[in-house]
Amino acid sequence: MTTTTSLDRPAAPQPFQRVSGARKLKDWVATILVGLAFVVAVIPLVWLLVTVITSGYRALMSSAWWTHSLKGVLPEEFAGGVYHAIIGSLLQSLVCAVIAVPVGVLAAIYLVEYGRGRVARMTTFMVDILSGVPSIVAALFIFALWIGTLGFQQSGFAVSLALVLLMLPVVVRSTEEMLRLVPQELREAAYALGVPKWKTIVRIVLPTAMSGIVTGVMLALARVMGETAPVLVLVGYSRSMNFNIFNGNMTSLPLLIYSELNNPTPAGQLRIWGAALTLIILVMSFNLVAVALSRFSAIKTK
Repeated sequence: MTTTTSLDRPAAPQPFQRVSGARKLKDWVATILVGLAFVVAVIPLVWLLVTVITSGYRALMSSAWWTHSLKGVLPEEFAGGVYHAIIGSLLQSLVCAVIAVPVGVLAAIYLVEYGRGRVARMTTFMVDILSGVPSIVAALFIFALWIGTLGFQQSGFAVSLALVLLMLPVVVRSTEEMLRLVPQELREAAYALGVPKWKTIVRIVLPTAMSGIVTGVMLALARVMGETAPVLVLVGYSRSMNFNIFNGNMTSLPLLIYSELNNPTPAGQLRIWGAALTLIILVMSFNLVAVALSRFSAIKTK
């Protein structure tokens, strides 16, 4: 014969309680405030996009805009294009990425997986300092070191070095956050199977965090493409094409916009808005590539 104790009985269902009017009011007020904040944030962005598109789309409709430079074009003549500025922006940004991405990823791996003690604290402190350095300060530092002290000439490569200082802390921080999101259980399971730590990082940790790392890198690259101060200080303006990033003047889209500000003619104004719209398209393209790469490189769980 068995006896039923109080522990064997199922718990009695709790009676349904209606949501009070005060909680409904708070929820309604919070919803309204969040919606208003969203509208306040979106209105300037939409206004900016509409202004740039309506003012610069006519420049992009010309086929020469994408295939020619401004060599031989008079200031008051709307001809040629910004092909030389697009190539300059891409070359400077890609060289910057080649330097900043490996250094930033390795620094983040050190801070997350190995960093202990004074060296790790110093590295974190320096990354925090770099993240707050204005672009003009980075440009002046490279000018003093690369050009003033070492004696090299102004070039697109000097611009890339300044962009490295701006891109590096973003890569380190984004990679560091992605590595910390990898579950510790994955590392412990690999260690239990006798896998060395370096192989665990290469084969498990990095592939798991790769989608977030790629997204952070692409967003950092899109950010530095629009920097104006380094190109104003470290390289001269040119209206013709230059593929040599180590020698000679090299125009980028921000430098082209700044140079055309001194041109009050309608052709100059149209080139300004067209270059601004082209830069927005390039940045948006990098963001879309980041989204695509993050989805492609994400580890499938099913």
